[in-house]
Amino acid sequence: MSRIAVVGSVNLDLVARVSRLPAPGETLAASGLSRVPGGKGANQALAARRLGAEVALVAAVGDDPAADEALALLRRDGVRLDGLRREPAHPTGHALITVDDSGETTIVVAAGANATLQVTADDVRGADAVLTVLEVPDSAVAAAAEHATGLVVLNAAPARAVAPELLRRVDLVIVNSAEFAAIEGLDAAGAVAVTSGGDGAVLRRGGREVARAEPPPVTVVDGTAAGDTFTAALLVALLEGASDADALRSACAAGALAVTRAGAQPSLPTAAELAAVL
Repeated sequence: MSRIAVVGSVNLDLVARVSRLPAPGETLAASGLSRVPGGKGANQALAARRLGAEVALVAAVGDDPAADEALALLRRDGVRLDGLRREPAHPTGHALITVDDSGETTIVVAAGANATLQVTADDVRGADAVLTVLEVPDSAVAAAAEHATGLVVLNAAPARAVAPELLRRVDLVIVNSAEFAAIEGLDAAGAVAVTSGGDGAVLRRGGREVARAEPPPVTVVDGTAAGDTFTAALLVALLEGASDADALRSACAAGALAVTRAGAQPSLPTAAELAAVL
């Protein structure tokens, strides 16, 4: 079983369902509001766990009731939380999410305790891979890469500049097409996976495309955690020894499964569900 250390964010998502996304300055009535565990780090940790990896999450939450809600599914599914920090002076992170009838979303994140995360060598030592995201401070991302003893994987989202020296340390960057266009120098990493929603994904090595895959056709309900699911599935498949093409195909299928269900973490597929699709 592969061992993955995820250095990332934990949020409680407040999700409003609407018929369409509002225009700037417009007020719409929501048909429902739900509270769902989320955060890119937590989502990816849980997705990797459900796909069969042993996962430890390094993250920061507040000392508040929202933290217990946000951590509930991680605890239930067996994600290790030894590296969790409680920050009494900061609230647990929140994400405000709007989802329309076609599954399109808008997301605004209030970082809260996520902005305080610090990483030590003990947090990531011995893992087969360290997976991190840009919903935590640059210093935490850099420390995760510096102390990693296995593969270093960066989901460079939300998009912001990434230091060239960090990119040279990263074995795999995962971004969507908008993030790939916005962040300079990503091809300095060992490999770059670029997702394009229903159009699938490509894998690049040395600035050259080496694999391409498309997701199976599905009915989109909520796209909130599709990228997180893709990221976890691609890493798990590569750690299991899959070829670039097979790993990319598995990741696209996992992301497609996630969009067929509402919510971030409740939508994440299991290894058995992914195997059935493949």
